[in-house]
Amino acid sequence: MKIVNFAEENSLVGQFLTEMRDVKRQNDPLRFRHNLKRIGQIMAYEISKRLRYAATPVTTPLADTTCPTIDEHIVLATILRAGLPFYQGFLDYFDNAQNAFVSAYRKIESNGELRIHVEYIAAPPIDDKTLILVDPMLATGSSMDLCHQALLTKGTPSTVHLASVIAVPEAIANLEKAFPADTTLWTAAIDEGLNDDHYIVPGLGDAGDLAFGPKDPNDNGIIGRNISK
Repeated sequence: MKIVNFAEENSLVGQFLTEMRDVKRQNDPLRFRHNLKRIGQIMAYEISKRLRYAATPVTTPLADTTCPTIDEHIVLATILRAGLPFYQGFLDYFDNAQNAFVSAYRKIESNGELRIHVEYIAAPPIDDKTLILVDPMLATGSSMDLCHQALLTKGTPSTVHLASVIAVPEAIANLEKAFPADTTLWTAAIDEGLNDDHYIVPGLGDAGDLAFGPKDPNDNGIIGRNISK
């Protein structure tokens, strides 16, 4: 797996991530979502440099010419809910992409084991397409792996790009085992590791809560009952 770590050189990505980590600024969910989106936009631009292009005829008011346009079918995929602002940054740039969504949540079992549950998928066929799978926080890599497995029920992509805001070595090691060798991982930073609760350290906290507000701590997935009017 090829890894592109934006923290290896100074850029606006580092500034946006600094704001997202800062507890003094985390009481502004609008700013948090905006920074997630902006990092997604920058990564989309960098990924665009690796894509295949074709010369496309264009008629201007003065003459006929050709311009390069993307010659790949792109599918943007994200994991609900924390991934949505990050994903929007990619969609702002790859505006002709098809889209896929997977619902996954983490649950600590009674024995202390962390398990990831996938409950829902909505995706187009992905055979021979370029799959860009985005998830802001790569703690264990399990959510990304299970999301990918769910998407493979829709076909086999020709190329896979993974995008995160923060990753840790444990997650990277797991993803290297689970994904094709030619997969590229794009991340804004690689942090030290995980604490006992499987949160990234230093990290930034719960990205979903910071973007959208805290959820009911008793929520563990789908409500198991029918709701009628």
